[in-house]
Parts: sequence; structure tokens; C-alpha cells
Amino acid sequence: MFKKFRYLVITITLLMLVVLAAGCSSQQPDKSTETPQGNSEKAQVLRVGLVPNQSPDKVKTQYEPFRVYLAEKLGMEVELFVPVDYSAVVEAMANDKLDVAYFGGVTYVQAAKRASIYPIVTEIDRETKTTKYHSVIIVPADSKVQKIEELKGKTFAFGDVNSTSGSLYPKIMLDKAGIKVPQDLKEVTYTGAHNATAAAVQNGTVDAGGLEERILKRLIKKGDVDEKKIRVITKSDPIEGYPWAVRASLDKGLVDTVTQAFLDIKDPQLLDLLRAERYEKITDKDYDIVRQEATRLGLLK
Repeated sequence: MFKKFRYLVITITLLMLVVLAAGCSSQQPDKSTETPQGNSEKAQVLRVGLVPNQSPDKVKTQYEPFRVYLAEKLGMEVELFVPVDYSAVVEAMANDKLDVAYFGGVTYVQAAKRASIYPIVTEIDRETKTTKYHSVIIVPADSKVQKIEELKGKTFAFGDVNSTSGSLYPKIMLDKAGIKVPQDLKEVTYTGAHNATAAAVQNGTVDAGGLEERILKRLIKKGDVDEKKIRVITKSDPIEGYPWAVRASLDKGLVDTVTQAFLDIKDPQLLDLLRAERYEKITDKDYDIVRQEATRLGLLK
């Protein structure tokens, strides 16, 4: 009788333990549904930087449809970063605060020297039908200057000091004409943007200025620059297009998806906003000339 009672007590005790264990486990949070914390949460946002080749507000507004497209294509949030100058994009990329960035040639080679990054694509230009574009030097329409050599001793406006077509290539053209910057010019001004350089020349604030030809044509088309008030006196050799670059540590699968997103753009309106016919893959070697000239002229140390 005692043995039967002892077995009954043990059986009941075991059953109670099972019930308690089940109750405790049901109160534990389901970690599979928890919101990711820390770095894992950041991985859900792609941080994209853009060089301010025009005013930052204009650039950010222009690229908003692209941000929406990329976010939908990747299935993740995309944030745009447009600083007040070119060097800030380099700093952000070098300090791992950006995942993807749209550089000019000079800012790319500057960033590549400081950070582990590589280019993935650039646009096929709608005007040249290649990945290349040009820089031009302009003067007021009524200027007596006809040739670049006549700019010695004149005032000159560059864009951002780190701009490829607004600074490096105008300096290359002046250098080939025997004009050293800044010693052979009366005064040098850095306007910070192509549109500001065009305005300075049109208003007669400076004797000449250098800027990207494509941007000049767009400014004229929009009415921001009066074609009758400026004149192009020389054009640069072809320049490799603006590269989209990524951090080398970025997940390879994500890089492939981002690259394909560019190659897949077919929407005419989006391509028009991006000033592209389509996109093409590129490599670091495509920027060797920019690297060499930037080093020679002191923009890459």
C-alpha cells in the first residue's frame, strides 16, 4: 500500500514539473521575431553619398526618384547624403559612414587612397554616347580673349577645389597652354560649384572659368545661363565618367544586387534624371589618368 502511494506521489510530482516547464517556456520571448539591435539594424539601411556638383539641395532633390527606385529594387531603406563640399564625401567614405558613393574622378582617387573602396559602374552619357565627358573653359561673350594662352594674368574661377571637370581638367588645360596655377593668374577663385562658376563668368566677376560641359548645357537649357553672354574657348580631352563606388567590406551579394540595379534601369524618366543612356561596369584602372594628373598638379598627395 505504501509503495503504491509513493509511486502516485512521484507521478503527480513529475506531471506538475512538466506543466511548470511548459508554462515557463511559453513566457520566454521569441527571439526570432525581435527587432535587430545594434549593427544588425544598420545593415538594413544603405547609406549613399553624392558629390555636390551643384547646390546640395538641388542634388538631393534630383536623386530622390533614384533613391526610391534603389530602395524598391533592394528591398531595404536607402538614405542619401549630400554634403556642402566634395571632401566631405571622401571623409565619410574613409570613415565607413557610407556604403555607396557617387564620386567625381578626383574625389574617387582621393577616397581610394584613404579607404578600401572600388568602383562598380558609371553612366553612358547621352551626348557623347560613351562613358566619357568634357570640361570647358568659358569667358564672357564680349571678352577680348580668344585663345586659352591669353588668360595669363587674368582672373579665373574654378568650381570645388576637388572637382574633376571644375578644377583638375581646367588646370590641365591651362598647364598645357603654359599657364601655371596660381602664379600665372591675377587671381584665383573657387566658387564651390559649376553653376556658380558659370554665373561668375556671365556676370563678369571673373575673366574666365572652368566647368563641366554637360552641366553648362543644362544650365543654358534651363535658362540659368544666357548663352549669348558666355563663350567657350577650349574643351578638354575626354574624361572618364563619374564612378559609383562601394566599400570593399560591403557584402558581396549586396554589391552585386546594387550593381545589377544600375544595369537594370530602363525607365526613361529615371534615366533622364540621372543624365544617362544606360550604365556600364568600370574598374579602378579606368581612373589611372585622373590619378596621375591629380598627383602631378597637387590634388592627390
